[in-house]
Amino acid sequence: MSKGPGFFSDIGKKAKDLLTKDYNSDQKFTVSTYSDAGVALTSTAVKKGGLSTGDVASQFKFRNAVVDVKVDTESNISTTLTLTEILPSTKTIASFKLPDYNSGKLEVQYFHNHATFTTAFGLNQSPFIDVSTTIGTPSIAFGAEAGYDATSGNFTKYTAGISMTKPDSSAAIILGDKGDTMRASYVHHLDQYNKSAAAGEITRRFSTNENTFTVGGSYAVDHLTVVKAKLNNHGRLGALLQHEVIPKSVLTISGEVDTKNLDKNPRFGLAIALKP
Repeated sequence: MSKGPGFFSDIGKKAKDLLTKDYNSDQKFTVSTYSDAGVALTSTAVKKGGLSTGDVASQFKFRNAVVDVKVDTESNISTTLTLTEILPSTKTIASFKLPDYNSGKLEVQYFHNHATFTTAFGLNQSPFIDVSTTIGTPSIAFGAEAGYDATSGNFTKYTAGISMTKPDSSAAIILGDKGDTMRASYVHHLDQYNKSAAAGEITRRFSTNENTFTVGGSYAVDHLTVVKAKLNNHGRLGALLQHEVIPKSVLTISGEVDTKNLDKNPRFGLAIALKP
């Protein structure tokens, strides 16, 4: 694949990941195993609000094809087939979920040195069409996406964004929610390995005249341990500790508290991911 500007979903992703990724209020346990034949098996158990759920996911690889199958506790079966290079610089992804026969989706991705393009179609009686494109380079990119409901004849979404990326920083502006929301974000890496960083994000919702400002950061205590924290202007303070207990196996402890309402119970999360 080409080293182009990336997908539209990559615009603002670095700051979003720093401020949201791995923060949770659940108890999650994941075990992954791999075979020499290229088969991966992942089992996940989640306890949330006193309720326990889980799923088992398998991945099979054969040449330019990857098949992912996931079965949850409600006997829903999700299957995704990914094919690369059927045509030059393309990737095709087909997915469906059983017993929901109307959940089928087909997505085609096209990569170019200066552009990417994706289109997705719903494979059912009420089809939808999602299209996104990004133009530029790895340093600066402009992008837009739109969703169309063929049954109602209405656009379900349209979004535009721009990103500017340097080796040690990244900035993005996104106009979304059909023009009702503007989000600007910035992340600055503090070391050459990109493990320590600081980020800020401001979101403006025009219909409600509401602003949300969030700042956060991550710090690599050592090569095995990372701590993160974030705070927004509504008083939500979050923090997490992530430690690689053994190679490729990570323990994450996270929490969040409302500093403007300390009588409200704080939220805590624990995640353990074991990999061979």
